[in-house]
Amino acid sequence: MYTLRTYLSQFLKDEQGQDLIEYTLLMAFIALASASIFISTGGSIANIWGTANTSLSNAAVSAS
Repeated sequence: MYTLRTYLSQFLKDEQGQDLIEYTLLMAFIALASASIFISTGGSIANIWGTANTSLSNAAVSAS
């Protein structure tokens, strides 16, 4: 039978799930960085789309 001291000692020495936690933290950091990049570029893309839409509308009016 395991005593509480033996169980705690083995629990503290066990590093089996350490890699999983590190990869999870790394993935969370990458997701947050990607989200911030997408949010900041969203306005720029909207401006580009608006400019292209205006140019196409002006061209359609000129062609008529």
